[in-house]
Amino acid sequence: MGYRWTDSLDIALDLMEEHPDADPMKLNFTQLRAWVIALENFDDNPEHSGERVLEAIQLAWLSEVD
Repeated sequence: MGYRWTDSLDIALDLMEEHPDADPMKLNFTQLRAWVIALENFDDNPEHSGERVLEAIQLAWLSEVD
């Protein structure tokens, strides 16, 4: 089974690998959502994302970058 929206750390780690030069603070939520949905391991309903979920992914990504 793949990632769910609640797997913010796993998603963030995959995003770091897929987009190593990206600054998560410069991404808008529309772009972040598209990148998450495009991940090979992502397996959740794309419609179940929201601002809180995307913010959690962004914060997990930021914590791993630092």
